[in-house]
Amino acid sequence: MSRKYKLVVFVPDIAIEGLKYALFQAGAGVQGDYDSCSWQILGQGQFRPLSGSRPFIGKAGSLEVLDEWRLETLVEEKDLPEVVKALRNNHPYEEPAFDLFEIFDPENIPYGESR
Repeated sequence: MSRKYKLVVFVPDIAIEGLKYALFQAGAGVQGDYDSCSWQILGQGQFRPLSGSRPFIGKAGSLEVLDEWRLETLVEEKDLPEVVKALRNNHPYEEPAFDLFEIFDPENIPYGESR
C-alpha cells in the first residue's frame, strides 16, 4: 500500500486557482474515486523580504501582512516529486511555505487489545 501525504501550502488569492490546477495535474487531490479534492481557508500571513530577495508582493525591508489561503490536498508518495515540482514552478512566491504530513491508515494503527 502506498503512503499518502497531506500537502499544506499558503498562497495569495491571485494565484490559488492556478496553483490548484497545477497540483491536480501533477497528481495531487485524489481520494478514492474522486479527484481535484482540496480544502482551503482564508487567513493572514506576514513576512519581511530581506536584502537580495525578489518578492512577488512588497519590497525588501518592509513588513507585509496580507490575506493568504491555506490550501490542503492529498498526495500519494509516488506523486510527491512531481507535485512539489509543480508547487515550486507555479507558486508566485520566491520561497513558498508548505508542509507535508504523512497520513496513517487507521486500520493499521493498534488501539489496545483486540476484541
